[in-house]
Amino acid sequence: MFDEIQTPAVLVDIDVAKRNIERFQAYADSHGLKVRPHIKTHKLPAIAEIQLDAGAVGITCQKISEAEAMIAGGNRLTDVLITYNILGDDKLHALVALARKVRLSVVADNATVVDGLSAAFSAAGVTLDVFVECNTGADRCGVGSPQEAADLAGRIAAAPGLHFAGLMTYPPVDGAAKVQAFMTEAKAVIETRRIAVPTITSGGSPDMMSAHLAPITTEYRPGTYVYNDRSLVARGVCGWGDCALTVLATVVSVPAPNRAIIDAGTKTLTSDLLGLIGHGHVLGRPDITIDQLSEEHGRLCSAGDIALEVGQRLRIVPNHACVVTNMVDGVYIYRKDKAPELRPVPARGKIV
Repeated sequence: MFDEIQTPAVLVDIDVAKRNIERFQAYADSHGLKVRPHIKTHKLPAIAEIQLDAGAVGITCQKISEAEAMIAGGNRLTDVLITYNILGDDKLHALVALARKVRLSVVADNATVVDGLSAAFSAAGVTLDVFVECNTGADRCGVGSPQEAADLAGRIAAAPGLHFAGLMTYPPVDGAAKVQAFMTEAKAVIETRRIAVPTITSGGSPDMMSAHLAPITTEYRPGTYVYNDRSLVARGVCGWGDCALTVLATVVSVPAPNRAIIDAGTKTLTSDLLGLIGHGHVLGRPDITIDQLSEEHGRLCSAGDIALEVGQRLRIVPNHACVVTNMVDGVYIYRKDKAPELRPVPARGKIV
């Protein structure tokens, strides 16, 4: 099926991806959770529309340019949450233009961002939904306490051009209890100020099947789940058969009995380890470790005879699927009854 494809190449089994989408949607539906998938993993409007068809209420993006690319490529992508602090006149002008096209919401975790959003949107005569981002243990962005969340919610609610939309978090793995505790207290404090908290949105594919352990949450934003990857297999979230994205690589050298070189390096497989040993899983060869990457080379090692030949092709499940998607102009979408089709990735490289 893949003989005519030049390597390295990224392959996506669309049937597996659909199965992954439907699996989580069914789980969310059974627990009364809305699904707003993060498109950072696939960056493809066509797959986002499959997620909408399954029941998603909208999409999550990380940057304005990413959202613009997705909207341009999908007529039904009309409800977008951007989970990033947005600063600067150029970005605020672009955000206003985006808000005129779709139902848009963003996040903020500080007064500077809130005031900038308010100035831009009040001047434009447009109202923007804004969530307060909360730190529930991942220690990235987010206000650090329920009281701070309430104070910022009050600032948003009082700001011209803005509407307080609720609370947002990206928790650490196994962080459901922290989400429940933080959000329960924050919601209670905000409501004492007569401000409604319509949505509480959380995310993270590693914990997606235990999202119900934080019942205060009303919406969930999984990303990697659509493809899965080696990191999620290692966490027991899925199996190798649930990994829709693989990298097709060719053995270009076998310089020693226990060592081989493939034509996929950091530009294809990514250098992300995510706590794992090695840079991917060679399907059908658990004895092989991808122990070293340079830009265009990947080194494969085995304790015994590696039993590979120059010209042989291998399929590799990467450690982190999201980064792989962002490094290629196109991916080969395939299914059992259809030849692989090269599809461009419109939202790759969108970093502003």
